[in-house]
Amino acid sequence: MIRALLRTVLIVIVLVAVGAFLLGYRLNGTRVVRPADRPVGTSGTLPKIDTGRARDAGAAIGEKVAAGANEAERVLTDAGLTAKIKSKMALDDTVKARSIDVTTSSGVVTLTGTVDSEAERLKAVQLAKETQGVTSVTDRLRVR
Repeated sequence: MIRALLRTVLIVIVLVAVGAFLLGYRLNGTRVVRPADRPVGTSGTLPKIDTGRARDAGAAIGEKVAAGANEAERVLTDAGLTAKIKSKMALDDTVKARSIDVTTSSGVVTLTGTVDSEAERLKAVQLAKETQGVTSVTDRLRVR
């Protein structure tokens, strides 16, 4: 879970850095290659650029970036839900949050661990269920 979160955060950082570079380059108005003062002659003919192929390659890259961004959003949303639930449990005096493991995948929360009483188990499940964004809760808590 942590490895996937770190990988997603790294992908988001790279995408933001590339976007910032391109935006800065665009807004700055400078050009890396300046036009020549006079035309440059070439020997032979220039190869014909296949614009359809270039467009298809650009579309494929765009789809991969969008899929990566969607995956990053999903992982960050799941991490946020996990953090909210753990915070609620930590603030509740009847639940020992350290003994309960919370994992989230696409809005589905799984609670595992050992609790001291049935009341503590029910309260932990209730806190998870009432968290906005949670679609369902899988209760794998054991009572001592």
